[in-house]
Amino acid sequence: MSQTTAPTIVLVHGAFADASSYARVIPELLADGLKVVAPAVPNRSLIGDAAYIASVVRRIDGPVVLVGHSYGGAVITVAGVEDNVKALVYLAGYALEEGESLGELQGRFPDSDLAAALVFTPFPLEGSTETGSDVSVDVARFPAIFAADVEHDLAEVLAVSQRPLAAQAFGEAAPAAAWKSKPSWGLVSSADHTINPDVERFGYERAGMTTIEVESSHLVMLAHPKRVADLIREAVQAIG
Repeated sequence: MSQTTAPTIVLVHGAFADASSYARVIPELLADGLKVVAPAVPNRSLIGDAAYIASVVRRIDGPVVLVGHSYGGAVITVAGVEDNVKALVYLAGYALEEGESLGELQGRFPDSDLAAALVFTPFPLEGSTETGSDVSVDVARFPAIFAADVEHDLAEVLAVSQRPLAAQAFGEAAPAAAWKSKPSWGLVSSADHTINPDVERFGYERAGMTTIEVESSHLVMLAHPKRVADLIREAVQAIG
């Protein structure tokens, strides 16, 4: 694949995390000569977050492989309808159906350990006397639930630097499902305590994705970066 046709890899992080969760995958992709963009997702609403990522994608000249981790999977499901998105890669993520919300998909399956460790914190809504609700993970429980196979010192840093998700995002229905028209790949974290792995499997199977399973915590990009990079490479090669 030539430099002019090689896709840009857009890495979309999930809830309770930021783009640094791809810190060990990005060098692998750059070493392949691929262009990489790892934007900061606002984590305020599914519709708004998807619109923001779509705006990032539209500014890119050429094809895009859109990668989403966790909640980022829901975001790419919507943003992935952009014309220059040529493939989708889900990492321990939510592959929503059109008209489906995160809450509805999760509600079909038993809760993971995350459910009992969520912390809800009010935050001011600009221009309103009402408050929103930020959702984060109990700091003490974060390492075991989110990053059990990541170095403990690093997991502790991640725990205190979480990027919360506004509760609003859980109830918003996806207005589109890009996997219906774009080739898609999915990675199941089989030792996931943040998302029930069966939620991941169900979404991927429903979408007819090419799927692999890795015995990993939720933060598979930090725990198994080479496996993640290889799956992205597979998508890149398939659209070449």
